[in-house]
Amino acid sequence: MGVAGRWNRRTVLRRSALLLGGAALGSAATVESTWVADRRLPLAGGPASATLGNRHQDVGRGGVQVVWGVRTDEPLVALTFDDGPRPQWTPMVLDTLAEHRVPATFFLVGERARRHAPLVRDRMDGHEVGNHSWAHRDLARMDAATVYDDLRRSHDAITAATGSSPRLLRPPWGHLGGAVLYASARLDYRLVLWTLQMVESEFPHDPAGHARRIVADVRPGTIVLGHDVGDDRRLVALRGLPDMIDGLRARGYTFVTVSDLLRRAAGGGAAR
Repeated sequence: MGVAGRWNRRTVLRRSALLLGGAALGSAATVESTWVADRRLPLAGGPASATLGNRHQDVGRGGVQVVWGVRTDEPLVALTFDDGPRPQWTPMVLDTLAEHRVPATFFLVGERARRHAPLVRDRMDGHEVGNHSWAHRDLARMDAATVYDDLRRSHDAITAATGSSPRLLRPPWGHLGGAVLYASARLDYRLVLWTLQMVESEFPHDPAGHARRIVADVRPGTIVLGHDVGDDRRLVALRGLPDMIDGLRARGYTFVTVSDLLRRAAGGGAAR
């Protein structure tokens, strides 16, 4: 009876040890399988990844700057316009800026720049062009190679249409992902977002009211986001553009392109 009891205890202990060991192995296997499963997700080179492959990273100067605005004591402001060019409104914006001698930065969609090249050809002197993707798709959902190809195609189309090579990128909707950072670094772009956005829908049929709102909200170093395409509500901002310019000049502001803002502003690159 004593021997049987000892063997029973020994059996129980051995089986317990096996169970514990199995549990530990199972836990490790779960961790391993999770890691393997994660590796199957589109991480390396996918939308979330800011690296590509296991070899030397081809990333231009080796870094990328992301800018929302700058800290400066100088009354400087940069007007920017996205999504063009389009025949309906881009000439209106260019005409207003020319009349008031105001430089601006246009983030162009490559496909539209190619299709409507005559709208901007020979009209970008004093202005700056940036890349806003090839067809205004969400770059943050694309893998690194696809983002690079998209931006490279757009870069070439914008250069051909305007005679200027873009050095700035604004991704559609301001969406960033690792792949966007990677492609931007490869192309030696600065990533430019915005400090203040025009809010046309808040001022239906009131261009002057919208202009007053923007003028009141601008601070030194502000980058203002506007659009030179869209539905009719955007015309509120564009029709109020002369009042906006006059109002900001009355407050002592000087209009500059984004690149000029970054160069001239003290402490350039700090987000506001």
